[in-house]
Amino acid sequence: MPKITTYDFIDSNTRKTALLMVLFPISLAALIYIALLILGAAHSADTTANAAKLSPVMFANEIAIYAIPVISAAAILWVIISYFFGQNFILSAAGAVELTKNNSPEVIRIVENIALTSGLPMPKVYAINDEGLNAFATGRDPKHSYIALTKGIINKLDKPELEGVIAHEMAHIGNRDIKLMLITVVCISFATIAAEILLRVALSKGRSSSKNKGQAQLLFLALALVFYIYGYFVAPLIKLALSRTREYQADATAALITRNPQGLASALRKISENSTVEKLKDKETVAAMCIETPLSKEKQNSLFSKISGLYSTHPPIEKRIKALMEMDGQRT
Repeated sequence: MPKITTYDFIDSNTRKTALLMVLFPISLAALIYIALLILGAAHSADTTANAAKLSPVMFANEIAIYAIPVISAAAILWVIISYFFGQNFILSAAGAVELTKNNSPEVIRIVENIALTSGLPMPKVYAINDEGLNAFATGRDPKHSYIALTKGIINKLDKPELEGVIAHEMAHIGNRDIKLMLITVVCISFATIAAEILLRVALSKGRSSSKNKGQAQLLFLALALVFYIYGYFVAPLIKLALSRTREYQADATAALITRNPQGLASALRKISENSTVEKLKDKETVAAMCIETPLSKEKQNSLFSKISGLYSTHPPIEKRIKALMEMDGQRT
């Protein structure tokens, strides 16, 4: 089997990110057009309609010529804005606050040493006020990167363990995993937010009894359904771009940076006992960015989760620990 290098991961993630940014508006437009065709077929079959009947294709074309450019433009604008500022939304959603040399000198010193060893720029460091043990990295490139650590992981891990976790997150930055994960989160969140807005507009239209507003309500409901379908059924396919091997690769890189696989292995054992983060426990889009899923046990064990595999973004932590121990010449 050919050896996969860090440069291979960087090239692969860069290609996947570009492909995702191109396919996102195209796939949305295709799904919207299919929904309009179905709506057009229903309209044609409506024997109570007095207006002149249009074929499903003509009906779809008449609406798509306005709807698709507007929605596609909004999607592209959302991706561009989020590419540059998406990390701010994510850190804000987690309730993270920036750490400095004044309020957390020991953590900053560890991050500085790991950045120097790995040959990467110093990222900004944030703390999440939660006793759960978790961490994630975000940003668009190494020069614009951010590491977030829960207070639980800062307070409950010893120094070698914390070094392993920070080195793991630095590996995600170096491999450009952060850019791919940021765009993935952005695409999925656009669909869910658009669905919520369209549903609210449809419900407000429903308060009127006029026929035209009733048709508009049906149109907005159909578009809301499209975005819900995109968020809940297409999103898992998008997440396939997030290879689960990225975690093994980040673990291995962290072990090389710290020259101490046992440090990260010990950290993962403690993290596995309590990785839930209150502000992230229902944010499955951000969960893929964390060192271990922060979702609640109920969400992970739900029937929907088991059927869709939506939340299966991390390999089993026992396998990651085993791989690290084998790197150190030990068996678990």
